[in-house]
Amino acid sequence: MRLLLVEDDEQLAARLSDRLRGAGFAVDVACNREEGEAWPDMDKMAAVVLDLGLPDGSGMDLLRYWRSRKVDCPILILTARGSWQDKVSGLNAGGDDFVVKPVRFEELLARLHALLRRQSGPRNTWIEAGGCKLDPVARQVECDGKQISLSKQEFRLLNLFIRRPGQTLSQADIGEHLYDLESHRDLNAVEVLVSRLRRKIGTDRIRTVRGLGYRFGK
Repeated sequence: MRLLLVEDDEQLAARLSDRLRGAGFAVDVACNREEGEAWPDMDKMAAVVLDLGLPDGSGMDLLRYWRSRKVDCPILILTARGSWQDKVSGLNAGGDDFVVKPVRFEELLARLHALLRRQSGPRNTWIEAGGCKLDPVARQVECDGKQISLSKQEFRLLNLFIRRPGQTLSQADIGEHLYDLESHRDLNAVEVLVSRLRRKIGTDRIRTVRGLGYRFGK
């Protein structure tokens, strides 16, 4: 899943994005409000982590801009501003959670997972479809009751498929969700990744729709 991190502190952005990638996310970084407003594919983001103190304007205004443009992914505000007025303003502007710096990465990650679970609907950690179930927090996968070991990219791909059962996803769609903008999106690499995942979870679970892409489940 892809995240957009909006943070003007380059060192903090680098540390945080590295740790989020280590937790299995593909992370894009914007360093100011202008980049955030012009971001080309907000519809592909699973969530946003937004700093309010940006060099060219208020992160609060960026938040309002996104919501006015129907950006509906969860937005977690991460800021040094910790007054109750700031929290109320952030949540009323469309934020889904508000975290005050400094914060332990483990807490930030847990809050992100909670937002993603809330968006998906189920109360428990596991999500399932097509005879497979996946725990995005513990990074565990079971198919037909048997535990399956997946690489980070295979896990990301199955996560995407399980959240969109029955939908046909093109190679380009998959690449946009699994890789950040700076990554080289090789469609052959997507095909190889799908093939590897098929071998591990069962070849009949992922169908090739000729000329269109891949479909998980029925």
